[in-house]
Amino acid sequence: QVQLVESGGGLVQAGGSLRLSCVASGRTVSINAMGWYRQAPGKQRELVATINRSGTTNYADSVKGRFTISRDNAKSIVYLQMNSLKPEDTAVYYCNADFRTLAISRQYWGQGTQVTVSS
Repeated sequence: QVQLVESGGGLVQAGGSLRLSCVASGRTVSINAMGWYRQAPGKQRELVATINRSGTTNYADSVKGRFTISRDNAKSIVYLQMNSLKPEDTAVYYCNADFRTLAISRQYWGQGTQVTVSS
C-alpha cells in the first residue's frame, strides 16, 4: 500500500556531506511518522532520525548536531541532510514509514541506500 524509494547515497570523505531522499507513493495520506534507520555490517539496524507530520523530530545521540531530517508532506518526501560525516556513519540507510489507519498499523521500508565514509 506504500512504496518507498531512497536515493542519494554514495562515497564521501570524512567531514563531507550527503543528502538522502526518500519518495513515498501509494496511500501516503495514511503515513504518520517517517524516518531513517541504518545498519552497519555485523550490527543491528538502528534509528537515525524520525519526523512526524507536524514536523516534530527525534535524533539518535550519535547524529545530533550533524544530521537534519526534514519532510515535504505535499510531495511525500523525507530528506536526511548529513554533515560532518564520520567513518562510523558508514552503513546502509533505510527509509521507514509508519502507516496507520483505523484497521491497520504497519511499518514500510525502502530498499536501502549505501553510505560509505572514508577516513
